Amino acid sequence: MKLNDLKPNKPKKNRKRVGHGISAGQGKTAGRGTKGQNSRAGSGGHLYRQGGQLPFFRRLPFVRGKGFTPPTEVEFNEVNLDQLTSFKANAEVTPETLDQARLIRDPRNPVAIMGRGELKTALKVRVDRVTASAKAKIEAAGGTVELIG
Repeated sequence: MKLNDLKPNKPKKNRKRVGHGISAGQGKTAGRGTKGQNSRAGSGGHLYRQGGQLPFFRRLPFVRGKGFTPPTEVEFNEVNLDQLTSFKANAEVTPETLDQARLIRDPRNPVAIMGRGELKTALKVRVDRVTASAKAKIEAAGGTVELIG
């Protein structure tokens, strides 16, 4: 016998059957008190009732208005050209080398190169996305651009 084979004992006490006459001990009101919402059958309101709090389905438009993010939206690590000045000439710029240089926030997300700044050295850029202005500046400096993934 192992620990995962152990099970709790079955309860020996039978379930209390309420509403079965006065001699049963739980007859008449069956432990519900006399009057009020919870004494009636079918109490508790409808499924979406939240007791005075603004219900979830009425709160949704406000949540969406404050920047509801679609679950399929892809978040990119954005790196500008002026951040690539630390790389030597003909160096290969990949998500791994950018992560080692601490230029990207989350290595699990794809990388996009943006066009802010100027580039003096030729670089071999291999990333997920490059803007048109960044691609023109990299190629003007003598570098190459290759898209991955």
